[in-house]
Order: sequence, then structure tokens, then C-alpha cells
Amino acid sequence: MLYDCWRGIAAAFADRLALLDLNGPRRWTFRELATVIEREPRPAARRAFPCGNTAEFILATLRAWRFGQVACPLEPGQPRPRLAGHLPAGVVHLKTTSATGGKSRFIAFTGDQLAADAANIVQTMGLRADWPNVGVISLAHSYGFSNLALPLLLHGIPLVIARGPLPEALREAAATQREVTLPAVPALWRAWHEARAIPINTRLAISAGAPLPLTLEQAIFRESGLKVHNFYGSSECGGIAYDRAEKPRDEETRAGEPMANVQVTIAEDGCVEARGAAVGLGYWPRAHPALRAGVFRTTDLGALDSRGLQLKGRLGDLVNVAGRKVAPETIERALARHPAVRACLVFGIPDQDARRGEVVVACVVRRSGAEAGELRRFAIQHLPDWQAPRHWWFVESLEPDGRGKLSRAGWRREYLRAGAAARDSD
Repeated sequence: MLYDCWRGIAAAFADRLALLDLNGPRRWTFRELATVIEREPRPAARRAFPCGNTAEFILATLRAWRFGQVACPLEPGQPRPRLAGHLPAGVVHLKTTSATGGKSRFIAFTGDQLAADAANIVQTMGLRADWPNVGVISLAHSYGFSNLALPLLLHGIPLVIARGPLPEALREAAATQREVTLPAVPALWRAWHEARAIPINTRLAISAGAPLPLTLEQAIFRESGLKVHNFYGSSECGGIAYDRAEKPRDEETRAGEPMANVQVTIAEDGCVEARGAAVGLGYWPRAHPALRAGVFRTTDLGALDSRGLQLKGRLGDLVNVAGRKVAPETIERALARHPAVRACLVFGIPDQDARRGEVVVACVVRRSGAEAGELRRFAIQHLPDWQAPRHWWFVESLEPDGRGKLSRAGWRREYLRAGAAARDSD
């Protein structure tokens, strides 16, 4: 099914640019790309593992579609998993979860489900063939695969693969086209903004993988007039919500309106649910009730109103302070207003007084030498006293992974491992 769709796209856009890989550099029209794949010999393996951010990833995906291989994209350096056992009928693709909330696992997709996600993204975001995508994010990650690879192969949206995410590589890639679409993660948008490297020919700017800080969104708009659109989705179901507005949001918790053809509801426990044709078939090899029958129940707490979806933190991340619960994002947003705070991550650790539950820890990257006492006083001015962090951990950086995510669980483990040496109490 997917390969037939590709052949139709290749015929319709035959002599137009399809793929430009600046790592070579090398370029292909849709006709040339189709010709390469038609000449490929049949592979012996039943599984394919597209990898890396080069044209070979696209070729490996097309090869899998042509010969009926199940594709399982991998990040560079990620070992090939053992995919023993029978997959459900119709499965053509396995995504790997990011594992920020626990052990990584596979999500099984049919061709129809992948195609539905791509169609929802193209329709909702308004992707256009005359605004080629610039590829700096991982093609193996669900975000990159759905926003870069699938629009190319199923909708004829050209792809320019940059040599990397550094400012000079970004400028080089954008300069090859008159106008471009630029999907990225918040950490990259921040780095490009601070380096004044956001290409002036960017017509559509998208941020996903992690919440886009409101201050960053507003700063980019103020300096360049470019609106960065916040995109919320999940590997299990693709796109969920998208901020279509042409001006910056006025609330950081705003995720946007539901994607085209996606039904968003709030479950009894307050978590966001997504329904639609793009929802994956299920987890593999072990099923889980959070993903089945066209419904994915996230662990993200949310609310719906006339302006769309609001996100209020993650169920498992809530900090229990003496019976009162607070989302760490609430504290992070308050601390981010302090001029000395460049980045922060908040989590809870067990209190020495077991009756109190947890205490709040703030892991902070400082722009200047603000001390814990100053930040504590600032926190109390903007938050209830019980929500103010009791412990402060000053670090050099809080670098997200290639998918733009920070693992609270991972930083909590590092903090507890460091012990008292890491703590700066209020």
C-alpha cells in the first residue's frame, strides 16, 4: 500500500527535487529516486533498520516498502534489537518509544496508520511542496519520520538534509531553497535564536519533542517576526494537537487545537486520550491497555476548552508534598522568570520525614551567580510556599537527548547518587 502511494507521488512529481543530502552532497528528483529503488535487489532479511540522518535512511525505508520488510528505524549507535516472534497481520513499521518514562518498547503500525498520520500533519500544518523541509532532527524518531520522511514519500514535500544542527550547517541547508519549512526541538530553537542563525527564508517553523517555552517563542517572534508553532504528539499515535495561531501564545500550557481527524478527550484520571486512524496497532510484543482499539491514553494531564488543549504536567511526575500535589512544570515556569535562570528541571525526592512524602528539588543552569537563597525568595514570591524548592542543584547544562527530551527520572537518579555533595538547601 505504501509503496503504491510512493509510485504515484514519484510519477506526479517526476522531475521535481525530491531529496537533497548535503552530507554528500547529492540530490535526486522523484524520478531518480524511484529509479534507484526499482533497481535494488531483493534483500534477504525480513526486517529493515533505517538509520542515520542521510539519504540512506530514505532509501532503506523505500526498500522496505517495496519488498515487504518490516521497518524499525534506529538512532546512530543504537544496537539492532532482536525481533523474534510473529508480528500482528498488516504490521509494516515498528517505532521505539523514547523511554523517558521507563523501559523502551516497540509500537506496531500498519501502512494505513502511518499514512493517516502523514495526512493529518500535512493538512493541519499546511506543508507545501514549494516550502521544502529542512532536516536537522532525527529521521528515526517519530517526529522526524512523520514530519520529514512521510511527507516526502507520500505527499511530495521535498527534503533537504542538513549536515547537522549547528548554525552554519542550518544556514547552508536553508540557502539551497527560496523558502523552507523548519521542524526542530526547543533546544535547537534556543541555540539558533541565541546565535541569530534562524534562516530569514523560513516560512513555517515547528517545535515538538518537548514543550516550547513561552519566553523563547515570544523572543523569536519579537526579534524576527517568525511564529514558532508548538506541536504536541506521541510516538504511539502521531500528532495530537498543534498551535495554528499566527501570533505567540499567551499561556505556556497551551498545546493548541486537536489535529485534523484526531479526537482528543480527557479521561477520568485527567489524562489526555487520542483517537483516530493514526493511532498505532499496539505495543509489541506485550500489549498494554493504554494503546488499543484506536485509542491511546497518555500519561499527560490535560484540560479542554474553547481554545483547545491545555497540558498540566505528567501523572507520574507529580510531586507529593505533605499530601498536596504539584506538577513540576508549574515550578519550572515560575523559576524561568528569574533573569539568572537559563534552564531548570524540577523533581521530587523522598523527604527524610516520611510523613511529608516528598520535597522539591530544582536542578538549575545559571546565567549568573544567583545563590539558592535568592532563588528561594523569588520562588516564594511567585508560588505558594509549599511549592518552593527545598534543595537546589546547580549544574553546567541540562542538555536534552536527540529527541529533545529531558528525563526527570534520569536526573533524579543522578541527584540521589551524588548525595549531599550535590545539595544546596534553602
